[in-house]
Amino acid sequence: MNDPQTHISPLAGIMQRALAERVYNFSPGPAALPAEVLQQAAEEMLSWQGKGVSVMEMSHRSKEFESIHNAALSDFRELLNIPDNFRVLFLQGGAIGENAIVPLNLIGRLGVAQPKVDLVMTGLWSVKTEQEARRYGATHIAATSVDSNYRTIPDVATWDLSDDAAYLHLCTNETIGGVEFHEVPDVGQTDAGGKGRIVVADASSHILSRPIDWSRVQVVYGGAQKNIGPAGVTFVIVREDLLGFAHPHCPSAFDWRIVADNNSMFNTPPTYAIYIAGLVFQWLKRQGGVAAIEQRNIAKATALYDFLDQSEFYRNDIDPACRSRMNVPFILRDESRNEAFLTQARANGLVQLKGHKSVGGMRASIYNAMPLEGVSALIEFMREFERTSA
Repeated sequence: MNDPQTHISPLAGIMQRALAERVYNFSPGPAALPAEVLQQAAEEMLSWQGKGVSVMEMSHRSKEFESIHNAALSDFRELLNIPDNFRVLFLQGGAIGENAIVPLNLIGRLGVAQPKVDLVMTGLWSVKTEQEARRYGATHIAATSVDSNYRTIPDVATWDLSDDAAYLHLCTNETIGGVEFHEVPDVGQTDAGGKGRIVVADASSHILSRPIDWSRVQVVYGGAQKNIGPAGVTFVIVREDLLGFAHPHCPSAFDWRIVADNNSMFNTPPTYAIYIAGLVFQWLKRQGGVAAIEQRNIAKATALYDFLDQSEFYRNDIDPACRSRMNVPFILRDESRNEAFLTQARANGLVQLKGHKSVGGMRASIYNAMPLEGVSALIEFMREFERTSA
């Protein structure tokens, strides 16, 4: 076998070149990861903590991976201050998969003949959620902002909430449209079956960007590939009393009770994605935790929105009361300049700024791993592009 020591110098040189080549990546997902995390993963690729194997090669039943897995779960709980009566699950299938897994686990919880789900429609991800939920029961649109082209969030006082819905679903940050609930609204209680109203939140694109009020939400789920790690692992944070209601046709690997009872090890989990997630959690703790990162996110978003609002060349059409801190869509008033903008941005080390095909324009996703320096570089480029395009 080749001596691994013979590869240290070449690998070190490759690492230095790769770090020098790093750009500011505004991708909406899979998104930028902290360079520190990527560097540590690279250093541990061939041999994790001197064990002589990569995490990719570890058995998920080994004591080595068990330590990685349990540390990730523990750090995730600590970062979000998750109460003891909530379980944290790692699954697979992406957030779109969870759009099916959620109703399969919850839609029958009230034991009624014709189960129903309430939804608040604030963008294209809400639409996808409703389309999937209706496969398993009736759906009721409690509120929608479709008339504004999903540029705002309907006033909670106008929501038409049912007393017999299994749960209320919110997409608390619309990645495509750039609309965010800055807090989960207090929707009160219902006496249907003597049980409280259950709020389910798709928090894929702003998880860990701010604290969560666990008194107002009972299930939080999402994909990892925005603020947590690479695509391949999803998370579900669910209050314990909501386990055990899975539909008879729910696959065992997606039955929250079975997954919880097996500590997310019922089947082979996405081991490497969980490992990277754990490194991101450790990185976030070194930054000061969620409260500290929230202040950075506010500063980044404020700087970018302030620039857009004073510009006559760019605009953001989202209601200022619910602009996303994570996903900032904007439009060039002269859209004939779009391709030139993207080409010159790439030349300046600013990539993945093209908006979603359904809405067009541009979008800067400024998740936790995007430093303020990256946002400042984007603003300076935009200012110069505006000047030279006049």
